[in-house]
Amino acid sequence: MASTVPIDEPQTLRAAAVQFQHAPGDKSTNLGIIRHFVEQAAERQVQLICFPECCISGYWHLRHLTRDQLVGLAEPVFDGPASRQLMDLAQRHRMTIGAGLIEIGADGGLYNTYVVAMPDGRFARHRKLHVFVSEYLSPGDAYTVFDTPHGWRVGVLICYDNNIIENARATALAGAELLLAPHQTGGCDSGSPHGMKVIDRAVWDNREQNPAAIEAEIRGDKGRGWLMRWLPSRAHDNGMFLAFSNGVGPDDNEVRTGNAMLLDPYGRILAETCKAGDDMVVADLDRRLRDRCTGARWILARRPELYVPLAQRTGRELDTRTVRFGLEPNRPR
Repeated sequence: MASTVPIDEPQTLRAAAVQFQHAPGDKSTNLGIIRHFVEQAAERQVQLICFPECCISGYWHLRHLTRDQLVGLAEPVFDGPASRQLMDLAQRHRMTIGAGLIEIGADGGLYNTYVVAMPDGRFARHRKLHVFVSEYLSPGDAYTVFDTPHGWRVGVLICYDNNIIENARATALAGAELLLAPHQTGGCDSGSPHGMKVIDRAVWDNREQNPAAIEAEIRGDKGRGWLMRWLPSRAHDNGMFLAFSNGVGPDDNEVRTGNAMLLDPYGRILAETCKAGDDMVVADLDRRLRDRCTGARWILARRPELYVPLAQRTGRELDTRTVRFGLEPNRPR
């Protein structure tokens, strides 16, 4: 892999989180949007940028695809064409860039993967741990925490991975200062009576004529309101900065809410957007906030000998597809 002169290790990191509406299955178009935002970010001296889950391949339409169709859409990471384009952008702009796609592994398995290209020529890869969009996707089996050329230690959890609190804590225990949390969420048909619900497509289509209506949905319990019930706690309780990136607008039969944001290790929002369209937010992350932040101090008071039950099966565990779609455990899928 290529190498560059080491980058100085400042206390701050200028980070960006992006929301955009991907074109299902159109990797060329989606990579063009990524390139556009990277160039915009470079003008603002951004050092790390986080794009959404599966934003290169598209997401919600994947549930309709056969295995052969998924194989046709998938590509290897690191040496595949999308990875090479991300690396070219990373090295050209001296920026760490993360984006999601469908990966075909050396084992022939298909994965919902987030690939991170770094300006010193290194890659990192996270395979989603809790997959459900397609029965043909295999779950990852490892946490992903790595050091960036800008001197920060970064972790990745994809969408549903962030719902499981143990995943965030394990990532923090591995030293992550910043958690990348790429999503495709908001406006989902949740199985919970008090969770997210779908957004009427007409509200999105009429957003220019009636901007207040779509803004109410984006800010309300189908978007930001739902996120604010839990997402800041992942940052606060674990003493990590958090970059939340997301799709926005129609994604097959659902409407994503965007809500891209950057949070500090107290769970406070540093920058956010509620725009009904593609957008990017930027903030300077100051690692000195972590020195005595609440979550980092709480971690020091852990008593691991009490937590043995957390690593033992209760017999009530179900696969993520069953939980997400409310299927009976023995129902054919």
